Amino acid sequence: MKVTVIGTGYVGLPTGVGLAELGNNVICLDVDEKKINSLKEGKLTIFEDGLEPLFNKHINSGSLKFSTSFEDSIPCADLVILAVGTPPHPITKEADMRYIKQASEELAKYLKGYTVVAVKSTVPVNTGDMVENLIKKTNPDADFDVISLPEFLREGFAVQDFFNPDRIVVGANSERAKALIADLYLPFKDRCPILYVKRQSSETIKYASNAFLAMKIQYINEMADFCETSGADIYEVARGMGMDSRIGAKFLVPGPGYGGFCFPKDTNAMAYMGKFNGIDLSLIEATIKGNEKRKINMAKRILDMVDDVKNPTVAVLGSAFKGGTDDCRESPALQIIEIMLAHDVNIKLYDPEAMENTKAILGDMVTYCSSSYEAIGGADVLAVLTDWEEFKSLELEKIKQLMKRPQIADYRNVFDYKRAEELGFEIKSLGRKG
Repeated sequence: MKVTVIGTGYVGLPTGVGLAELGNNVICLDVDEKKINSLKEGKLTIFEDGLEPLFNKHINSGSLKFSTSFEDSIPCADLVILAVGTPPHPITKEADMRYIKQASEELAKYLKGYTVVAVKSTVPVNTGDMVENLIKKTNPDADFDVISLPEFLREGFAVQDFFNPDRIVVGANSERAKALIADLYLPFKDRCPILYVKRQSSETIKYASNAFLAMKIQYINEMADFCETSGADIYEVARGMGMDSRIGAKFLVPGPGYGGFCFPKDTNAMAYMGKFNGIDLSLIEATIKGNEKRKINMAKRILDMVDDVKNPTVAVLGSAFKGGTDDCRESPALQIIEIMLAHDVNIKLYDPEAMENTKAILGDMVTYCSSSYEAIGGADVLAVLTDWEEFKSLELEKIKQLMKRPQIADYRNVFDYKRAEELGFEIKSLGRKG
């Protein structure tokens, strides 16, 4: 099948590479000329585990190409996938639809033959109707169907999730479109459920799913706070909860708050849609408020550990919103850092993959280090804010030798806190003693 994917970000690029691996001829289309030129030269513009070898494989085979031209990329496509950004409005927090509208109007000019236009971006309910109307208005003679094809790719695990999906959701009001998508996903026919629903239902499933997962994260974080005061261990509690099939074990890991581009954006957008439709989505609104308070509380806990130190230095490990990705958008780590900077704290920072993205946000406000141990050297407290695997292998004995004061704010629970206490550390972790 000939597929054109519009947008080459954290959704579009892994999707394009994945579809090429399934045997399709894929063009990834983007208006960002600098990004497309880099991709044409074989340089990935995002970090995703496992993406690079597949990317190189299909560039070399010719089944994956890149373009900035709608005129060259749209007429040849059987399927056009919209994977452009829908960032939050700065005031209302609703999804900003300008890029969806622009792409829809531009692609409409070049549709040739029957084409399915699939909206993979996370969009408000009835966006499919809007896209359909824009295409009809721009090109009344176009032969097409618009479907909703929401993505469920976790950043850091996008390649793994593409080839091992829990489910594939298709919002299609046309049997002809359903048949094309059934052919596209034929390799998954016996590997996961493929759910065909109304277009509006599909659009809602994505938002409802992300809002629920965000609530689950906020819930376990609140339980972690309870465990710290009651003497319970959050990991034992989460294990017992997760054994209940009605609850499930995933997303029951305490941390400094949820972040990334999806959860903050989608919970805010869902809350806005609730208000727009006159529905009280109080659980989602409480989740949003609780998550913001948590990051403030995490920063305060670190500051309390150095409140007796003049011009304290905090070593921060991690600036990406989670391990496995270089994405710093809405990162709890960066928000905690910014709060500490407002209190005249010196920050020494290291992240295995996100340093360039971090520099674009923080500029010269922090000291950037080339390793964990370099960041730790001379620090009054060590704060672990991102769950990179490599942080788990750091040696506590060496850390103690490098630090001014043996203090750790372990907000990803990467260290053995009992061992840390035995070595003389003051260690604060989440949901357990220490």
